[in-house]
Amino acid sequence: MRESIMAIILFLIILVILILVHELGHFVVAKKAGIRVDEFGIGFPPKAMTLWKWGETEYTLNWLPLGGFVKIFGENPDEKSLRGPDRDRSFIHKPKVVQAAVLVAGVVFNILFAWVLFSVVFMLGMPSALLEEEAGEAHNVRLIISEVLPNSPAEIAGFMPGDEVVALTALEESARDLLPSIVSDFITTQEDKEIAIFVKRDEEVIEILVIPKYGVIEEEQSRPAIGIAMGLIGRISFSPPAALWEGAKFTVEITKLIAVSIAAFLGSVLTLNADLSGIAGPVGIVSLVGDASALGFVFILNFTAFISINLAIINLLPFPALDGGRLLFLFIEVVKGSPIKPSIANTVNTIGFALLILLMLVVTYNDILRIVG
Repeated sequence: MRESIMAIILFLIILVILILVHELGHFVVAKKAGIRVDEFGIGFPPKAMTLWKWGETEYTLNWLPLGGFVKIFGENPDEKSLRGPDRDRSFIHKPKVVQAAVLVAGVVFNILFAWVLFSVVFMLGMPSALLEEEAGEAHNVRLIISEVLPNSPAEIAGFMPGDEVVALTALEESARDLLPSIVSDFITTQEDKEIAIFVKRDEEVIEILVIPKYGVIEEEQSRPAIGIAMGLIGRISFSPPAALWEGAKFTVEITKLIAVSIAAFLGSVLTLNADLSGIAGPVGIVSLVGDASALGFVFILNFTAFISINLAIINLLPFPALDGGRLLFLFIEVVKGSPIKPSIANTVNTIGFALLILLMLVVTYNDILRIVG
């Protein structure tokens, strides 16, 4: 129960940070373009209090802790922004290229934020699979059992995938280095001899006795083995300049992969073949946040960066109420040479927002069914 509460709190913190980063993009570019920004809110209304007022912008704290918003004058056109005394500072009266820059700024800030997070991960070092030749450059290198063959001496002795090998001894001999090739060769030389293998499992070191046998591995019948596969896990840290470069490359690659994945899902929706089982809503994301937090701080940073990119790409979709939908309206206005009626634009955005809420409810319901099932 306590872990679930902590996961929910962490999810809300991540959500607030990502939405505030997104809204900060809109805010900064709107200010630079001379557009009036009436409010920058943390959380959603109703308003709890005004934190401060700097110039014309009111900075507020609101009761619903689900992110934040920026109230840009003229983004949702009304009489004041269209024909009022301050209309020249209205979003609706700025050149289309300026409007597009303001709309896309949130997406850009989310991707830049992901780049920063990935760069920090590269500086700290992300636990990952290593080649043996990389072990000398890595930190906290561990030898992990990745697979235990069914009915093998290892399975009968009690080895489990995920066990960390910390020592091997047989009679008066010990494995000199805990590398997969060396450990494998050590086991092979102990034909019909009992080996004591010490493994770390759930912070406890366990001694397991096992005797290598012939015929355990189908492809190597003439070689004594106990029936385990092993791999190295460790952290390779980069210098800040190198981390920024690696972070940039990784951000580009992940953005491409997520974009392709979302495009494929939308394609399946259009062909009525969509599978919601692979889509996580708020409930599913809370569970993923809990898993990431259990693995450590670096995994939380990595997870947050992935969500930030997802948020950026989803916001670019040409759907009403999203930034992409507003960009589509701008494109239509450029093509037709005249603005879309504000009443039509506001109505379409309201309907789009309602449909997004409905989709969120459906996905959340699917999350709950998955958990209950």
